[in-house]
Amino acid sequence: MASAAPRRLESYVYGAWTAGKGDGLPLLDAGTGETVALIDSKGLDFAEVLHYGRTVGGPKLRAMSFHERAAMLKALGLALMEKKEEFYAESFRTGATRADGWVDIEGGIGTMLTFASKGRRELPNTRVLTDGDVELLSKDNSFSAQHIYAPLQGVAVHINAFNFPIWGMLEKISPALLAGVPAVVKPASQTAYLTELMVRRIVETGLLPEGALQLICGSVGDLLDHVTGQDVVTFTGSAWTGRKLKAHPAVIANSVRFTMEADSLNASILGPDATPGTPEFDLFVKEVAHEMTVKAGQKCTAIRRVIAPRDHVDALVKALGDRLGKTALGLSDDEATRMGPLASLDQRTEVRARIQDLLSDAEIVAGNPDEVRVTSGNAEKGAFLNPALLYADDPFGAVKVHDVEAFGPVSTVLPYDSIEEAIGLAKLGKGSLVSSVFTDDPKVVEEVVINIAPFHGRVLVGNRRSAKTSTGHGSPLAGLVHGGPGRAGGGEEMGGMRGVKHYMQRTAVQGTPRLLSAVTGRWIEGADVQHGEHPFRKSLAELKIGDQLMTAKRQITLEDVEHFAHFTGDTFYAHMDEAAAKANPFFDDRVAHGYLIASFAAGLFVEPNPGPVLANYGVDNMRFLTPVYFGDTVQVRLTCKEINPRENADHGEVRWDCQVTNQKGEIVAQYDVLTMVAKIWPPAQAQEAAE
Repeated sequence: MASAAPRRLESYVYGAWTAGKGDGLPLLDAGTGETVALIDSKGLDFAEVLHYGRTVGGPKLRAMSFHERAAMLKALGLALMEKKEEFYAESFRTGATRADGWVDIEGGIGTMLTFASKGRRELPNTRVLTDGDVELLSKDNSFSAQHIYAPLQGVAVHINAFNFPIWGMLEKISPALLAGVPAVVKPASQTAYLTELMVRRIVETGLLPEGALQLICGSVGDLLDHVTGQDVVTFTGSAWTGRKLKAHPAVIANSVRFTMEADSLNASILGPDATPGTPEFDLFVKEVAHEMTVKAGQKCTAIRRVIAPRDHVDALVKALGDRLGKTALGLSDDEATRMGPLASLDQRTEVRARIQDLLSDAEIVAGNPDEVRVTSGNAEKGAFLNPALLYADDPFGAVKVHDVEAFGPVSTVLPYDSIEEAIGLAKLGKGSLVSSVFTDDPKVVEEVVINIAPFHGRVLVGNRRSAKTSTGHGSPLAGLVHGGPGRAGGGEEMGGMRGVKHYMQRTAVQGTPRLLSAVTGRWIEGADVQHGEHPFRKSLAELKIGDQLMTAKRQITLEDVEHFAHFTGDTFYAHMDEAAAKANPFFDDRVAHGYLIASFAAGLFVEPNPGPVLANYGVDNMRFLTPVYFGDTVQVRLTCKEINPRENADHGEVRWDCQVTNQKGEIVAQYDVLTMVAKIWPPAQAQEAAE
């Protein structure tokens, strides 16, 4: 690695890059011990940092729709991906190999792009979300309620760990920005130079509104003294520090949302069926060794406790020892290196001290943490450490193993004599981010997962059938919650739209349907409607929420039902056998097919000529509520329920409320029809507008 003069890190606050007024704390290259940067935040006005985010960034983000914010994240993610090699070069200094850096850099950017994609696909093009169905509060439908999610009007303060300086930032700011909440990022000092570099590149794109993202390099000082009930604090790090922050007087007094990801003694269980020689045994060995050595074991999701059948322990220890013994330690940018150094010499000292704690209940069976062998670099100046595998013959008596986390390439093998013991050992972690079980036995999976799920945020099942596609034990994914109960902090991050809603307030809004519809941008029963031109003749430029069509009526005949039955092959007895139908507790006679009613409904409301409705792509929430008998007539009421123009496209999605009634006014069927509709029609007008 070429040495370079250390740079002085700056914070990006209240719209400008600002250096601290102190001398700065030196940050060292993990592999060479050279000074990379100086970090200091002395002199920053932390109250102003929060105020700036709330008053400048917040209003700009909230003025955007979910789709606009999603498009912003997509553009930003693509711009950052183009600069990934610059980030890799800096990442080597943190001790991360190219493979480690891929998880942090491309994994982090990929997480941002995933949130952008999910935001466009799963969220409406509005500024608030609806939660659940409308609650009817009066018999005449003049008074109703709708739960909504609206973005908090504060700032998301993200206090991050040293091990993933890019992913740790992007996986938190992505859902916050998508929700419409500005972020203040405080990276762990040791690797803050990589976070600062990425924030510089983010700012240079000009894609984020001013005030949407701020960065603090160094101590946060009195920042938490100024948080309010509209702010959110997230923390990743040690449980001790997390509990201290969570107990901050302002956090408690203002009921500030606080989510924590802390120490986690994650376990992986080898199923009793996974004997040596089976694919599951080999996969288990590979996964444990992988989790011990990726990022030099400095992962909150790494496997710390290896739970295996006692009869297979000797074979397991030998297989793991052989595999770990082939792990080449060296400088992170050396292509021959398979595991780089820890993040710092202090971190190595810390891990060695925790190994000594574990040795009160266990013994080292593979690897020597005191004798470091490297293929490149200096074993003393760099924070190198051999992987260490321990074994505790009395797993339930090994108190330290279930209480002490050595945050490095260290795992302990724990034997079990029954699947109940394996489950009990997993629970002794007192709450973890993730556990895994490697087995091909469905009964083992059922027993293990159901019993350990309450103690874990995520459970991975590994076997031969998913080996090629599995993302592995230690990989948090944007669509899945990342967090865990108890010792792991009790928080949840990511999880797709679950993570977005963490930065929003759920509120029950009560009022008339007309006014509730004005809030949500979604038509509900009882809100205003408009009749006139067939709504299928209207482009998005003309279509309005509440545009409604009342169709002609159609009588259902015996011939209709029998033709439909023979044509489709659906000759279910309730449609074809009078005696059997009458014996059914739900029917008085032979009934029409529900799908026949839906088909006839489409025939009643569809406008057949070419027009702005481009395609029908499905129905949601279809329910058949009242049987239709021969001689009944049906009529359709079709109402424009929701309009979602797609950003950067010439069409959008329209949701229609479709209600089918009979001659008595009873609701026969109710469902949402989904269509794609052109923004401008005819296409020639769209072309003229573009020109």
